[in-house]
Amino acid sequence: MKKQERQQLLKRLLTTREIQRQEDFVALLAAEGIQVTQATISRDIKEMQLVKLPAESGGYRYSLPVQKKIDTQKKLQRTLRNAYVSFAVQDQFTILKVLPGNGPVIASLLDQMRYDFIFGTVGDDSSVLTICVSHQGALQLEQTIDRMLAD
Repeated sequence: MKKQERQQLLKRLLTTREIQRQEDFVALLAAEGIQVTQATISRDIKEMQLVKLPAESGGYRYSLPVQKKIDTQKKLQRTLRNAYVSFAVQDQFTILKVLPGNGPVIASLLDQMRYDFIFGTVGDDSSVLTICVSHQGALQLEQTIDRMLAD
């Protein structure tokens, strides 16, 4: 199972169950036929920025972080509107040309959005190279940026 699929399953488990320990994640995934180690779960927890909150049954439970996606999306939209020059797609790669000084900011905002279709970004002074998980993902990013510029 790929990391992205496993993390989606962890999110689903968090919304349906009260999970207090990393070992609980391991056991629940094993019940689904997915073998993972506690170390893998620990890395997933860190990457997903899970937090521990007081549990109804006492102790603490894992929870998804408070989403700041709306603010990040507004910042990304505002920055794109002010700095956008051009956008091109080649296979699973995209290049976003922007006004000088905006590349790193937009790359960081795209990373913070945690889009499932983006594998990673590289921002320099006036452009952002985005590596998407597929050509379809690159087209999805193009549509997302077009919507942000149009709204």
